[in-house]
Order: sequence, then C-alpha cells, then structure tokens
Amino acid sequence: MSNRPELTVVIPTYNRYETLRHVVPSLFAAGLAPERYEIIVADSNSSDGTADYLARIAASHPNVRHLPGAYTGRAMARNAGIAAAQGAVILFTDADIIASPDLLERHLEHHRNARSVAVVGMELQVGSLDEYRQLRDRPEIRRPLHPNNRRRLSWLYFLTGNASVRKDDLERVGRFDESFTGYGHEDLELGYRLQRAGITIRYEPRAVNYHWHPVPYAEQKEKMKLAGRSTVRFYRKHPVLSVKARLGMTPLSLVLHGVVRRSPKLLERLERSGEAHPGFARSLVYQYHYVSGIKDALEHEPA
Repeated sequence: MSNRPELTVVIPTYNRYETLRHVVPSLFAAGLAPERYEIIVADSNSSDGTADYLARIAASHPNVRHLPGAYTGRAMARNAGIAAAQGAVILFTDADIIASPDLLERHLEHHRNARSVAVVGMELQVGSLDEYRQLRDRPEIRRPLHPNNRRRLSWLYFLTGNASVRKDDLERVGRFDESFTGYGHEDLELGYRLQRAGITIRYEPRAVNYHWHPVPYAEQKEKMKLAGRSTVRFYRKHPVLSVKARLGMTPLSLVLHGVVRRSPKLLERLERSGEAHPGFARSLVYQYHYVSGIKDALEHEPA
C-alpha cells in the first residue's frame, strides 16, 4: 500500500495570517484521516507571522508543509505547490477561504469514480466570521453563483478558490501560466487548457467553502482594471472569438466604454451611484474599470 496521500490541498498566500489561522483548522475538521491528505501553503515570503504559525501547526500536524519562496504571483506559488504535491489529486483553495467539513471528501469522490475530470465546488462570499457562521448553519439563505442542479461548467467558471484536478492532468496541460503575475484569469486560462484537453469540468454544489475577503469599493475598481489587462494577455495567447466574447472583450463593450469616458459628468454620477448603491450601479462601475484595463493593455502592452 502506498504511503502517499490521496489529496494535496494547495494554498498560495502572502501576509494573510489573520484569515489563514481560520482556514487551516477548517481543513483539519474535514473528517479525513491525516494520512489521506496533506496541506501545502505556498507562501510568498510573508512577514506577518505566517511562518511561525505554520511551524507551530506542523509540530502537531505533520501533513502540513510550509513552502516559502519568492513567487511572482499566485500562478507561480500554485505551481510550486503542484511540483511538491504528493497527492494524486490537487485541491486549490486560498488563504481566506474557510472549508466546510466534507469539502475534501466531496472532491475526492468525483476523482475516485472518473478520470479526466476537474471539480469546482460552491464558493460563497462572506464579509465576516458571523456571516460565515450564518451561511454555514442556514443553507436556505445562501445565494450561490450556480443552481444546485447544474452538473457541468465551462472554463469561464474554473475558479481556483474551490477546484480540484488530478496532478497528472495538470502536468499534461502545463500547470498555471506564470506570465499572469497580476490579478485575474490565471485560473480561467488553465481551465481553458484543461477543457481543450478533454477534461470535463464538473460542478459539485455539496463541496462548499466560504470566501472571507470583503474588498473595499476603491480596491475592487483597481482589481477590475488588472483583470482587464489579464483578459488581453489571455486573448493574445488564445486568439479565438469565443475567448473574446466570454471575457467581455467585445466591440460593443469597447464602444460603450468610450462613450462614458468622453462624458466626465456621466462617469462622475456613475461612480457616486456605484459607491452608494451596491448592486447594478456598482456592477456597471466595475465593468467600466474592467474595460479600462482592457484598453490600457491593448494600447500600451506589446502584442
């Protein structure tokens, strides 16, 4: 019998100790015997006590490994975790995502029963530990991205806060593209390559986790610009119409963006409305900044 674990959880992190100290114990509560899984924290040389915390945890949980390095982004950190992984299946999550008790088993059961599949679970956004506990205990008030009866997803929803893939499939398609050093799309681009390689992306609504990372309005606008830049990188690597359309890099979006940019008063009203009213108005503002990032990359980054 092999001494290798069935599953490796890979967590990239940088200065997320305050949430990581809740995330790691939630994985211990998964109900799997410790020898069946391992946790690798690929740490971009955090300076907030992460290393000391993981050393204390590893003293009593030898299936936890700290993997520090000068990683240039989440893609590089995750690739380091993949390279070090001993498990046949790799589950990606993040340092601010709290696992449900059966998360690991829900992922594993798919990989035991089928080859050439990737699995994406239900990721719920929470703004606090209190909201996490509320959604954990009251499933009826959850508002997931996908309906529970959905069975398959496209690459557009391969989000690595809650996704698992066999290690040999990751190696076959080439792991994450480390040229994605900014925010966004390194996971979608990997999902695109996995799907093109014949790997089915399944949705498992019973594999639930809770993303505890409220992002202030101004910060989210900047992240949307970075995501727009990543969209251009994605499209230049895979220059097909379906990529352009699914990522919102369309002639209509570019034209509408130009109309708003040439109307400073309209943009100012839109920005104020987005700040005051979460919902549709804020979504419009985020879309404006996303397309701003696309245009900046098209105009200033070499093809």
